[in-house]
Amino acid sequence: MKFIKPKFWDEKKLSLFSIVLLPISIIIKIIVFLKAHLIEKKYFDIPIICVGNIYLGGTGKTPLSIEISKILKKNKKKPAIIRKFHSDQIDEIDLIKNTSKNLIVEKSRAHSLNEASLKGFDTMILDDGLQDTSIKTDLNIVCFNGAIGDGNGLTIPSGPLRENLSRLVNCEMVAININNKDKKNIKFEKKIKKINKNLDIFYTKYFFHNPSIKKFKNKKIFAFAGIGNPNRFFNLLKSYNLKIQKEKPFPDHYKYSIKELKKMINYAKKNKLELITTEKDFLRIKKFGLKTIKFIPTVFKIEDEKKFIKNLKKYIQ
Repeated sequence: MKFIKPKFWDEKKLSLFSIVLLPISIIIKIIVFLKAHLIEKKYFDIPIICVGNIYLGGTGKTPLSIEISKILKKNKKKPAIIRKFHSDQIDEIDLIKNTSKNLIVEKSRAHSLNEASLKGFDTMILDDGLQDTSIKTDLNIVCFNGAIGDGNGLTIPSGPLRENLSRLVNCEMVAININNKDKKNIKFEKKIKKINKNLDIFYTKYFFHNPSIKKFKNKKIFAFAGIGNPNRFFNLLKSYNLKIQKEKPFPDHYKYSIKELKKMINYAKKNKLELITTEKDFLRIKKFGLKTIKFIPTVFKIEDEKKFIKNLKKYIQ
């Protein structure tokens, strides 16, 4: 979905825009409810882990799916990561392919699951599958951005939620993503625990590779990003005390043109700035062969990983 997130989505005070859009939000909520209760579920013999979100975009779903796949491999499992094909999300597909050879992408998740089963995979990871109510899953993990929580708490288009937080009643785990120096969002933890007291809450964090970050320590930077939450990337750069001179956000999964990329390159050159973007954005633009645009590799970690693995094992035996 190509759009820049409206600011009122994350304002705790109800805005005029949210009120005006409420009728549409109510219609969408009714559609989601009917879909969840009327669509017949398909059952599979292989354990299925669903990694999804309720807040639209920028919650760390794909990195967590990749990390779970790595954990399962270490525990002598043969996991497959399942994604539904969307032509505007090739960057996330490429991100998984960069780290894993066990990705299966089809227009139907059910077809992908059947294909994975025929290929001998013994555990399935649905990356972004929470709203697909046609598949019976064994474990549902919901991802949130710790700096934002549930935004204004309303469903789209009045707010950023794909469905009500009440969806957490049928989930087992929550993964709250924060940058390396951010504090835990205890207030949001308490809020979601009121919905489902049995939720196991974990935190995930982004770091930069130290050798890579050192190259930019004393340089002035122009940062741009077309991801679900560009500010998360900008704030991560700032947490390493990098000298950010200019920030330019783009819509999620943005399709850059060579013209606008060259415009940013020329601006950076004129002002003696290093032009930096995210790995996902870099994968989208590397076909242009623009060597002056760089990215800093990130590291994704699960806090209290031993406990996370112990919980994971309860659902995949």
